[in-house]
Amino acid sequence: MKLLHTSDWHLGRVFHNVSLLEDQAFILDQIIAYATDQQVDAVLIAGDIFDRAVPPSSAMTLLDDTLHRLTQIHNIPVILISGNHDSAERLAFGARSLSNQNLHIFHNIKDSNQAVTLTDTKGHGAEFYGIAYHAPEQVRSQFDIPVKTFDEAHTFLVQRILETPKNTDFRILLSHCFVDGAQECDSERPLAIGGADRVSAGPMKAFDYVALGHLHGQQKRGAEHIRYSGSPLKYSFSEERHNKAVTLVELSIDLPPVITQLPLTPLRNMRTLEGEMNALMAAGQNDPHSSDFLAITLTDKHALLDAMAKLRTVYPNVLQLEKTFLQNSHGTQHANKALQHNEQAMFADFFKEATGEMMDDGQKKYIANLLEQIHHEQTGGEA
Repeated sequence: MKLLHTSDWHLGRVFHNVSLLEDQAFILDQIIAYATDQQVDAVLIAGDIFDRAVPPSSAMTLLDDTLHRLTQIHNIPVILISGNHDSAERLAFGARSLSNQNLHIFHNIKDSNQAVTLTDTKGHGAEFYGIAYHAPEQVRSQFDIPVKTFDEAHTFLVQRILETPKNTDFRILLSHCFVDGAQECDSERPLAIGGADRVSAGPMKAFDYVALGHLHGQQKRGAEHIRYSGSPLKYSFSEERHNKAVTLVELSIDLPPVITQLPLTPLRNMRTLEGEMNALMAAGQNDPHSSDFLAITLTDKHALLDAMAKLRTVYPNVLQLEKTFLQNSHGTQHANKALQHNEQAMFADFFKEATGEMMDDGQKKYIANLLEQIHHEQTGGEA
């Protein structure tokens, strides 16, 4: 049996005020192509389908089109669960009717021990279980048991599934959670404060494959068959070095699963650049990937007027700009003096940029006295 594992689509995400919907549509086309080319028996989506509980209509339209192409045009079953970014109730609208149309949605933890059973062309059967994102208080409330932590709640739900008889060749779990020890990224929303959201991998080892969602970097936790597929796109600059992919899983009776990462190519990559303005501008003229989303750090030793606008003439999607000019350390008094000196230099650079002329001695003295007066007032007259 062949499965395609993906997660964390975050449809409708806006990054630095830029909509990523075009980029998401581009990458979903590749996922559909992989599903059809590999002739998979099911596509698994392990949560965070949308980026927020009430997604924009354009994101809903994109999801509807993607699911229609998979389930109706290509006749590939899709099994998905809700994540912490989703509204489980909204995502599950029409779920009972859609289950007869190749689309199976796990959204209610009370139904997490109810399997979706599929059979491949060779007659091999698999039971799919889904544990949607949940907090401990939801498990306490719905099952009237005294669980206090994410780990206790998740372990209870996993064991509840394992207590059901296995009637097919394979048993697969989808879960949206944070497995202890996994590597996180800046773009992921914490489930709880101080590590309280971690769950154990151990209880999940009894499954033939575990399709995890929530973390954006592809990785395995606790065993080879317990995996995060990662997000299909980079959603923060901390993910710059990620190699985004979907996970192809081939299950055979009495053999460990064969797992292959199928690479995804973004419409626009997410990169960081560092250097002086002139060097970056020159490089941008011949950069074949100049439309990528960029975070740029300028290392110029002087102030620059309207640096962002200049950079965007060659790199139109600069989203974040930092400067090393004001970075100082080694003591408050030293830092204040260095800052005051830099302020004078910055104003001198600004004056030259704005007027095309250098400040004369009288103008420099006036600015120096003005800055000294401002710092004196800010420190309350302290030395």
